Amino acid sequence: MAQWLQRTANAIGGGLFLTLFVVFIVQISARFGFNQPLPWTDEAAVVLYVWVILWAAAVVVPEREHVVFDLVWNSVGRRCRQAMAIVGNLLIGSMALTGLPASWDYVHFMQREGTPVLGVPLMVVYLPFVFLLLALVVRSLFAIWNAVRGVGVEAGLRL
Repeated sequence: MAQWLQRTANAIGGGLFLTLFVVFIVQISARFGFNQPLPWTDEAAVVLYVWVILWAAAVVVPEREHVVFDLVWNSVGRRCRQAMAIVGNLLIGSMALTGLPASWDYVHFMQREGTPVLGVPLMVVYLPFVFLLLALVVRSLFAIWNAVRGVGVEAGLRL
């Protein structure tokens, strides 16, 4: 089930990126090939870019692929790494959880407004930010659970 969910998330991310690429090609072709810039392509590219980045950060890119500064992590012992993992994920998860209700309220409030050209509700534009916060909470809980069990606290290995 988890593999199917990950493949689905990757397919959605890939579809978003492919759509962004096609919009970008249409934009370049219209602007430079036909000397007729299309306003909707600028807006669609910005909306798709927001979605691609936030979707990928939330569900596509695994934590071990994120950029980390691990000089301190690798220089301390196993027990200290375990404590660092628990405290760090408690901080990240609690901040995301604390910000979730206000973020949802704001994103939901933005349903009233639309983008200037396409009229896409801004709730749709910013919804992946809520997904990102939810993913941070879930990932933090999972990482805390693993750290308590001692999984993934070896030097040079960040899950």
